[in-house]
Amino acid sequence: MKLTVIGCGYLGATHAACMAELGHDVLGVDVDPEKVARLQAGEVPFFEPGLSDVLRRNLAAGRLRFTTDPREAADFATVHFLGVGTPQLRRGYGVDLSHVESAVDALAPLVRGEHLVIGKSTVPVGTAAALAQRIAVLTAPGSHVELVWSPEFLREGFAVEDTLEPDRLVLGTDPDRDDSGPAQVVAEIYREILESGTPFVRTDWATAELVKVSANAFLATKISFINAISEICENVGADVSTLADAIGYDGRIGRRFLNAGLGFGGGCLPKDIRGFMARADEVGAGRALRFLREVDAINTRRRAALVDLVSDATGGDVLGTNIAILGAAFKPESDDVRDSPALNVAGQLALRGASVSVFDPKAMANSRRLYPTLDYADSAAAACEDADVVVVATEWAEFVHMLPEELSDVVRSKVIVDGRRCLDAAAWRAAGWRLVALGGPMRVAAPQIPADGAVSIETAAPQVARPRS
Repeated sequence: MKLTVIGCGYLGATHAACMAELGHDVLGVDVDPEKVARLQAGEVPFFEPGLSDVLRRNLAAGRLRFTTDPREAADFATVHFLGVGTPQLRRGYGVDLSHVESAVDALAPLVRGEHLVIGKSTVPVGTAAALAQRIAVLTAPGSHVELVWSPEFLREGFAVEDTLEPDRLVLGTDPDRDDSGPAQVVAEIYREILESGTPFVRTDWATAELVKVSANAFLATKISFINAISEICENVGADVSTLADAIGYDGRIGRRFLNAGLGFGGGCLPKDIRGFMARADEVGAGRALRFLREVDAINTRRRAALVDLVSDATGGDVLGTNIAILGAAFKPESDDVRDSPALNVAGQLALRGASVSVFDPKAMANSRRLYPTLDYADSAAAACEDADVVVVATEWAEFVHMLPEELSDVVRSKVIVDGRRCLDAAAWRAAGWRLVALGGPMRVAAPQIPADGAVSIETAAPQVARPRS
């Protein structure tokens, strides 16, 4: 099938490449000539594991190409995915829909005949209905554009996997029209995926729009919940990691997203919960989501808490100290530094008078653009040279599995602050390091005693935080 993907940022570029991987002929469209040129040359403008291979393979196969001309999109296909960005407004918590509106404004007047637009962007509830009216006004007489909404559920670092092997597909259609035609088209596009058993949820526009923001709000709430508990653990000397393990065994709760630490960032969760609150206020349901303000506040407090923890580790004042920050991206396997907790902490420490050196395996270029006044190193060891405190702020595997001996000879003081509760505390302490962690003490887990009285060796091992997903 011939498809276009309008908007070739993180979502759009990934979706275009993966649709070609499924065997479709795909044309990616974007207003940025430099981005289009890089993609056409097989260069991914951001870091996403596995995406470069998919992109290059399908460019070489002739199933994928990119353009800046919306006329090509209107002539190339009758099915168009909409994957442009929806950032937070510069002032206020609302969502900036100008890119979405510009995309439909450019396409709708050019189409002839019957076309289908499939929205993928994360938008406030009510957006699809408003866009459908906008499209109807712009479409030429005798032509028709049907609008449906199928939100994306991508995790940065796993975007290719989540596109080709999603845990569900959601399709929202006009509640006043028969959805069988659009549903058949979407089912054909994703035929290979649906045949593998992926659930296909068919609903209306509003529900589909709410599914995405509700999922993100729930995940943000779960993360902030365990961080709120970690604040209590810090005050009473309890181990929040063991606590999370214990409550995570409850099938109603689960262990995923119960990793206490520096909290969430990036371009999705913070923006989406704020946009959700703003839209709830607009539709008269603001009280229902008031709790999300505290979710956001708890998350923000974690950054200040880590700054205070580093200050305590230096004797109460970071002025004149050397601090190494390991990690800049908001999560591992990504170069995304939007609303990065790690860089926020680095910036706060620099403002307090510390000399801060930052290293990240993939996010250095983006970090320099956002925080040009910080110092950056070419390796973890270089960042830690003469450091009074080492701070692990993003749980990259190379930091999680780093041996204490790799840094012992380069630092000035063997003090490490674990902002993600991802290190083997026993190993670092055995090597003579003082280790403190955000969220309270890190202890070796007590062995479980099964009913037969045998000690489980696995549960007696030192705790290392699970990867975030």
